[in-house]
Formats: sequence, structure tokens, C-alpha cells
Amino acid sequence: MKNLRFIFVVATSPLFMGLNLPKANYMIKHPEKYDVTQRWKMALKIVDHLRRRAFTKTDVYGLENLPKEDGYIMYSNHQGKYDALGILLSVPKPCAMLWEEKSADRPAARQVCGLVQGKTINFTDYRAQIKVLNELAKEVEEGKNYLIFPEGGYTDNKNELQEFKTGCFTCSLKSKKPIVPVVLYDSWRSMDTNKFGKVRTQIHYLEPIYYEQYGQLKKKEIADIVKEKIEAKLVELRASDPLLNK
Repeated sequence: MKNLRFIFVVATSPLFMGLNLPKANYMIKHPEKYDVTQRWKMALKIVDHLRRRAFTKTDVYGLENLPKEDGYIMYSNHQGKYDALGILLSVPKPCAMLWEEKSADRPAARQVCGLVQGKTINFTDYRAQIKVLNELAKEVEEGKNYLIFPEGGYTDNKNELQEFKTGCFTCSLKSKKPIVPVVLYDSWRSMDTNKFGKVRTQIHYLEPIYYEQYGQLKKKEIADIVKEKIEAKLVELRASDPLLNK
């Protein structure tokens, strides 16, 4: 059986979820009653509960690299169920995310995505993808921060990169806003293993890439630059990982 840690998180949370998911659903249905900050706090309450049930702590580096002005896109590698949760908990300001439809349809994930007014994408419907990416770019242009996983999903890749889907970089070209490469390390250990015990993960925010630096490039070229920066940091982290270098 796979992902016993995630099963444990779900199995030990019925009281919390029973009390808080209905509250979250109400806040989602009535955005006129709750502002961005109130919904964000509720999302973080749910996310932090899941983190604690997964016995996970995350070391965060490079927050000073996040642009001071809102309206930017973070592109991160993807390892498992904890990825978006860890990033949402670490950023200082509200942030939405682009999630694959099936992943976002799980209990708690559905509520978190709704509270931050994120977007979901169907990888089998090209027209719908274009519509969602255009809407996302418009929101970023207007000052909303977003998190995107250009790998689209994850398998058993752990701290190794998969291929990037280049289409999502349309959002940056259309919004003309900063790109922030994000590196997750050991995030898969939080909710995607059969081992129990305390887990420590890492998040590294790399230096932003501004429109002046990428505006004349094609989507594939931008994707390659972001991927190279993430890969270089992963190589550095793997080289210094005591578990890999005994």
C-alpha cells in the first residue's frame, strides 16, 4: 500500500475537517462577506493542520527574493501532496495556485483552492486550458500572485525533475510580470511515503526573472531557463544531503 502517511493524515482529521470544511465552503459561497485576508487565514488554518498531522517542518530560504510588489508567478518543481501546502504556508502574502482538476477535487484541497480563488486545469481539454491560462495571466497583471507547477503532476520523481509543460509560461508572457523559480527539496517525504516519523523539507525561492530579461524569448526558452535554475539548485542540495552522501 502506498502513501500511508497521507492516509494517516486523513484518518486522524475527521473532527477538524468536520468542523472547518463546512465553514470554508460557506466562506467560498459568500465572498462578499469575507475579504481576501479572512479567506487566506482560513486556508492557512486548514493547510497548517495537515502539515502538523504529517509531522512536517519546512525550512524556508530566499524569501527576500520575492518581489515587493504583488503580481508575480512562482514556478516550482513538483514532488507530492505537500508541495502547494508548504509553499502557501511559507509566503508572506496571499497567493493562489493552478491545480490539476483531479488533484484539486480532494477534500481540503478543494476548500483551499476555493478560499484563495485559485484555478484548476484539465490537461485533456486544450480549449479550456487556453481559457484558464488567459484568465490567470489577467489576474496576475492586475496584481494577484500565483503558484504554478510546470511539470503538471508528479509520479515517484522525489528530488528529480520531470519535463516541463511550456504552455503555462504563456501566463508570464501575457502578464509581463516577474517569474520566481521555486525549489522544493524532500517535499515528497511529507505525505507520499509509507514511513512515519518527523520530516523536514526545504523551500528555496530563487532570484526573480523580470520581463526585461525574458520578454523577447519563446515559451520553450523561458521554460528551459527556469528548469535549469531549479535543476542547478537541486544538484547543489543533493550534493550536500547527508542521507545521500554517507
